[in-house]
Amino acid sequence: MSHARPLLCAAVLLLLSACASGPRVPDWQMNAQSSMERATAAYMSGNANVEKNEFKRAREQLASTGKMELVIRAELIRCASRVAALAFEDCGGFEALRADASAADIAYASYLAGRANPAGAALLPEPQRAVLAAGSDTAAAAAVQAMSDPLSRLVAAGALFRANRATPELLTLAIDTASAQGWRRPLLAWLKVQAQRAEKAGDTAEAARLHRRIALVQSPAP
Repeated sequence: MSHARPLLCAAVLLLLSACASGPRVPDWQMNAQSSMERATAAYMSGNANVEKNEFKRAREQLASTGKMELVIRAELIRCASRVAALAFEDCGGFEALRADASAADIAYASYLAGRANPAGAALLPEPQRAVLAAGSDTAAAAAVQAMSDPLSRLVAAGALFRANRATPELLTLAIDTASAQGWRRPLLAWLKVQAQRAEKAGDTAEAARLHRRIALVQSPAP
């Protein structure tokens, strides 16, 4: 779960004003953060029920403050996890609150949807700025590789893929990142994309290898 913390504490998506050391924080802040971390970890591992329940708890804690911006950012974090796993569904939770969203929140939502404007790069969380500002797909992939946080790296890779800017190197990076963390859901999604590209290129041996790997990830425990 610790791998979700850099994203949760990122500049624009900051849910908890006291992620760092300081005075004792209210219970709702600690509860919301821990539930968001568990929700993200559960989604990445493929446990939809746990993710749903943990996100519900986090949202309830944030809503208890009456602060729209906190709930909006939680919804964006949830959408970001979907993009990391190439689940390009509508960000309905955010859209329902768009009228109260800040310019930074709207810029991040556009980025996740693959419709970001490079002129708005400064409004994004810091790890994503260099990706959007990159002048080429190769440079964007290099910016993703430079990210130290695996979740931020997968979110950026997913946003590039959604914008039709994913290079072969980016696919390999995303697969290696998900594999290193043991994140089943995004690993399967990225492996399937790479297998499709191998099939399209006529590389039957590589496609077969990737399908064997997909089968391994999908195989139930003995």
